[in-house]
Amino acid sequence: MALEQLQDSEVFPDTATTEVTCYRPNQACYSQSQSVIQETAVAIEFNGIAYTVMMCSPTNLEEFAIGFAYTNQIITHYHDIHDIEISHSKQGITLHIEVANRCLNHLKNKQRSLAGVTGCGICGAEKLDSVCQLLPTVPFRSQYNINALQPAFRELSQLQQLNHKTGASHAAAYCDEQGKMIAIFEDVGRHIALDKLIGFIVRHHYQGGAIFVTSRASYEMVQKVVCAGIEYLFAISAVTQMAIELAASSQLTLGGFCRSGRAEIYSHPQRIVGEIIS
Repeated sequence: MALEQLQDSEVFPDTATTEVTCYRPNQACYSQSQSVIQETAVAIEFNGIAYTVMMCSPTNLEEFAIGFAYTNQIITHYHDIHDIEISHSKQGITLHIEVANRCLNHLKNKQRSLAGVTGCGICGAEKLDSVCQLLPTVPFRSQYNINALQPAFRELSQLQQLNHKTGASHAAAYCDEQGKMIAIFEDVGRHIALDKLIGFIVRHHYQGGAIFVTSRASYEMVQKVVCAGIEYLFAISAVTQMAIELAASSQLTLGGFCRSGRAEIYSHPQRIVGEIIS
């Protein structure tokens, strides 16, 4: 299967062009055109029930709908979604998601407000027990060679088309157990980039492999990866203590500062093999 990347940017533009005035050391100011990242209000409805509004990049919205529903435990399987319709208005975009009737009970336990900020993982959650979810454990199915990390992040950096244009997007990528890059999704919000990726994984029934993110790894990022049944989460930046504790209890191998010949493994290092070769 070919590498999956943003495919609908022509239908839903992910950037806009604006004129900016630039100031540089020892130079007169000058004007130039610059690409800036789009940020759109996306409302999510389940069976006609308004659920939440997220600020995100207006691309790969079906994957976002699937990943959001899955990582928020509204659905338990891709086939729980019967239909996804996307509508536009002056205010933004609405995702009309039709789910199986049995999933409506999950909605009652996931009450949220109708406002969320860019990429926030817990915006609008009304109760602490809706934030700190009980999670399954991921199985020990594979080992990962530490030397595959740096090439994977280099490839991820090269493939970040939206970030190359704007410098303002996060990315989440999925590699198989042989280190082959399978999919990459970008968004102005790091959680939403991950939701889009997990939507792709769930839709195509992928198992195994590792997820890479171009951000820090907080506990809600760990939650999403564990929900997807993936054994590895590698972040280019730091991790939080709560993320470490959740990864440890869920049997997730969590890595941070995975860059420039460096990697810190915070939980279940027994899955990691090899040594970093300088």
